[in-house]
Amino acid sequence: METAHADYTTTVLIAGAGPAGASTAIFLAKEKISHIIIDKASFPRDKVCGDAISGKSLGMLRRITDDWEEKFVHNHKGSVSNGIRFVAPNGKSLDVPFSSKAQSNTINGFVSRRMEFDNNLVKQLDTAYTTFLPQTSLEAITETPEGLLVTVVQNGISKTIFTQLIVGAEGRSSMVAKKLAGHSMEPAHFSAGIRAYYQNVKGLHTEGFIELHFIKAVQPGYVWIFPLPNGACNVGVGMLSKSIAARKANLRQLMQDCINTHPQLKERFAGAVAEGPFEGWGLPLGSKKRKLSGNRFILTGDAASLIDPFTGEGIGNAMVSGLVASRTIAKAVAANEYSAALLSAYDAELYNKLWAELKLGHYLQTLSSKPALFNFVVSKALKSKSLRDTLTCMFENVNIRKQLTNPLFYLRILFNR
Repeated sequence: METAHADYTTTVLIAGAGPAGASTAIFLAKEKISHIIIDKASFPRDKVCGDAISGKSLGMLRRITDDWEEKFVHNHKGSVSNGIRFVAPNGKSLDVPFSSKAQSNTINGFVSRRMEFDNNLVKQLDTAYTTFLPQTSLEAITETPEGLLVTVVQNGISKTIFTQLIVGAEGRSSMVAKKLAGHSMEPAHFSAGIRAYYQNVKGLHTEGFIELHFIKAVQPGYVWIFPLPNGACNVGVGMLSKSIAARKANLRQLMQDCINTHPQLKERFAGAVAEGPFEGWGLPLGSKKRKLSGNRFILTGDAASLIDPFTGEGIGNAMVSGLVASRTIAKAVAANEYSAALLSAYDAELYNKLWAELKLGHYLQTLSSKPALFNFVVSKALKSKSLRDTLTCMFENVNIRKQLTNPLFYLRILFNR
């Protein structure tokens, strides 16, 4: 048996302790299933990201802990956000609240540095069921008749873990996704982003709305400004990798040009101070269905390519994937079966929850690349309260958002007063 030669033995091994992996571990503990979770870093650690935490993420936090507001938002851990300000290519801006039922004491979204958010999430791990091994990187996976023999490097020392099932939660460069699922980077379904932290950006929304600026020079993509606690902002730009290659674009230069010269931004950044350099990362988009499980493995979060193609938000979908993974794993453990057939229930349930939204995000990504149409929708919404209310409801109901894929929707708003 391979177990006799392994340094650790477990039924479930989770590779990666970001939102996807940590959520999987937390929900597995609620199922009373013991497991090991590894991460190449020690926490707290930084993660390049836009830092926006959506309503979907809040729904998962509520499942995790009753006092999530205290742990994740208050005491300057997060900055409450009540909506999104869309700025069209023609410079007109449209404020869309996250909820039509928003109250002053209700949190519908917030922005938190990943250094804080991910560390706070790891703190929710239940040590009764979870063995957390930081500074432990995944090096190799060997399939055996009895299970998986996983080689890791822990604090510089090579060790082995024998497991019945591995959860790939290591992000866009997931070894589990590449080796066991055969995934590869596809420029048409992948975006690149860069971000920096700034102090003293002027003109921020009084209710903490995050800002998406659809500037023609960076379409299909946008510049974002997300307010953080203590007067800071996460500022960045994201663009489809296929478009970057076709235009031979330099994202750092585009970002700097927007900050320095764009009419909507240059005065706001005139006295702003960057905390550090721009840092980049890749975003595997959920704009196509992929194989998310197989014999003895499940993929979650960015390893499963679940980022919304329009907003670039991935934390909420990562946490949802952790919840769904825990349910599927509980059934596998109960049956003592880790076959591709049994684990395929994960793909079905997860895409049943997310695919309509991801598909719509892909459509909106295409829409946002058409400046004239984007300008048209924003201009009409500024003149019509009923249309603004409809757009607000779209954040709450994916079925209402589907109206955007219907050409008749644009005919209706053409005559909307």
